[in-house]
This record gives sequence, C-alpha cells and structure tokens, in this order.
Amino acid sequence: MPRKRPDVFRWLWYSLGGRLPERYHAWILHDATTGSWRWRHVARSTVMIAPLCAVWLLLPGPLTLRLAIVLMAALVAYFYSMAYMEESIEHRLAKNGFPPGIGRRTRAEAIAVAEAEVTERYLARYRNQA
Repeated sequence: MPRKRPDVFRWLWYSLGGRLPERYHAWILHDATTGSWRWRHVARSTVMIAPLCAVWLLLPGPLTLRLAIVLMAALVAYFYSMAYMEESIEHRLAKNGFPPGIGRRTRAEAIAVAEAEVTERYLARYRNQA
C-alpha cells in the first residue's frame, strides 16, 4: 500500500490532533514510527505552540517581559510535549484507528532489524580476521 501524504491543511489538522481519512493510514503509521518520529513530533508541537507565543508577543508591556513570558511558556510546553512524547504518539495512532501499542511495537521491530544487521556485519568482519 503506497503512502499518501496529506496536503498542508490536512497536515495542520492532524498536527492539531485531528483524525485523517483512512487513505492516509500508511502515512500516519510511517509518521509515528520512522527514524525521525521524534523530530516530527517536535514539528507538530511547534504548530501548536507558535501561535500562542505570537499572541503573547503582541501583549502590551515591556518587550523583555513579553520575551520572558514567551520563553518560559515555550520551555514548559516543549518539556511536557517531550516528556509525554510516546504516549502522545500512541494516542494519535489510536485516534486514527490503529490498535493500541502498534507504534512501540513497530519501532521496536525496526530497531531489532537494524541491530541484527549491525551484528551480522560485525561478525562477518571480525570473525574472518582471526
């Protein structure tokens, strides 16, 4: 099944926690389990945090105070976003119709395959040198 990537508006909806149609399921699973899934999560978090920070910058008051508010709010938001990253991804997958735990299992299987390949290359290289 080929991965169909959502357009910009659907991606924004997905980033804000919305559910995508079933034709995007392969892409959703890829998004949540690929090697860059953490960076993708940070990008989705930024989509939610940036508008709030922009509004806080427009509040009346000294610029240093507004910058401090934005910095502290962004730090707290990113902290909680990163602290609950795996749970958030699993919830996002479940919301889109995937069985519970599929993200963790898929990432664990990919890591196991990669480690097996590394071990195989290591053994092939250093076993023959003895």
